[in-house]
Amino acid sequence: MSEQGFDLSSAKMHAEGMSDLSVQQFRHLYETWSSGDFGGKVRESQVQPLKDVPRISEIHDTMDMDMALDAFSRTAFLKLNGGLGTSMGLEKAKSLLTIRRHKARRMRFLDIILGQVLTARKRLEVPLPLIFMNSFRTSKDTMRVIHQDKRFTPETMPTEIIQHIEPKLIADTGEPVSYPDQPELEWCPPGHGDIFSTIWESGLLDTLEAQGIEYLFISNSDNLGARPSRTLAGHFAQSGSPFMIEVARRTESDRKGGHIVIDRETGHLLLREMTQVDPHDRASAMSIHKHPYFNTNSIWVRVDALKEKLEEYRGVLPLPIIENRKFVDPTDPSTTPVVQLETAMGSAASLFEGATCVQVDRMRFLPVKTTNDLFIMRSDRFHLTDSYEMEDGNYEFPNVNLDERYYKYISDFDDRFPYGVPSLAAAKSVTIKGDWTFGRDVTLYSDAHLADRGASSYIPNGQYVGPQGVEPDEWV
Repeated sequence: MSEQGFDLSSAKMHAEGMSDLSVQQFRHLYETWSSGDFGGKVRESQVQPLKDVPRISEIHDTMDMDMALDAFSRTAFLKLNGGLGTSMGLEKAKSLLTIRRHKARRMRFLDIILGQVLTARKRLEVPLPLIFMNSFRTSKDTMRVIHQDKRFTPETMPTEIIQHIEPKLIADTGEPVSYPDQPELEWCPPGHGDIFSTIWESGLLDTLEAQGIEYLFISNSDNLGARPSRTLAGHFAQSGSPFMIEVARRTESDRKGGHIVIDRETGHLLLREMTQVDPHDRASAMSIHKHPYFNTNSIWVRVDALKEKLEEYRGVLPLPIIENRKFVDPTDPSTTPVVQLETAMGSAASLFEGATCVQVDRMRFLPVKTTNDLFIMRSDRFHLTDSYEMEDGNYEFPNVNLDERYYKYISDFDDRFPYGVPSLAAAKSVTIKGDWTFGRDVTLYSDAHLADRGASSYIPNGQYVGPQGVEPDEWV
């Protein structure tokens, strides 16, 4: 790495008007990364599996709901909303992507989030402040939508805090990249672990305390399952824990994701990503029986405990570094290879004595990271209720594999489903290879499979697609 890499980055950040704290945080990331002392392996012998996590469905049955409501009345709701959804070809806030229609109205992530909060406020008569952590590229569009919603009146605390930015680094030299064609692409957010220093610098914790808010619930804006919950607020308050992670049972499709373990040396919770797993431990780490829980990236934290921890580290928590390799223009592989230095929010659990987990049902984990996920969310597997809950029968979804050449980007995806996505009610899995466009009222069933014909193909209205492709409907 270039010895002057950090100095050049620091000068660039100051020239952009970035705060001293943001530069201090980037220094921690850069120096850890350039030393090579990051992303260390967490061996299986160093950890204990997380077992017997209390289930929220069982907690609910014995919960004192008056106590839970009291805790909920002292809770604020914070949504991580900095993502653009570039992996799906979006150029605006991902939360402005249409998920489905409800009573003929187009519903975006943001519409559903606002609906969930307003429903909770009205039904339970709680203030439930809503705050968004926006990025410099999502703030304007997000706040415009919020201000246009007449049901969402101005609050006595900020509706948004702005995530820090940092330079993308040239992968070979560690120097900040230059991209004059689109200078905004020279910058990136430092991952959702940046939430803590952003909260600290914004003064939000003092504002929350001044208004009697003791608990903060933080989740991703693209996870519509992470709704406000008085039961979880009550459990968190009752637990006495400073930090709580919502976890869910791993399935075979979750085997390669990050999971929660216990550090044998400290006894603290540890978020172990698969990049931190030694090749010799890979089979154990991927065992859903040995390590049954994964991190949903929804956390609960006590305001006073977070304030104390941030004071201890002067606003910059020493979180593990994630090296994210991309291109300066994420949609153009011919542009300069870069490194984005990031941290994960859930990894902060290891810093809190007494951090805990709670097992939630799959209905609280409904992320949309790809068009494969969007395909399911827009289908007849889901029903959006009047209280803005995404309902499904069992939340066990078919495995969907759409050909990335034709369905990865949202514009291509929408072009090929002009009348909406097909019915998935009878589908166990869906594999689409090649360029297929769908007519109205198409039904997918069993292990639906379409092979690549080497040319654009069309599924006529009302057809059935099964294991053999487009099939006759005599079986109905």
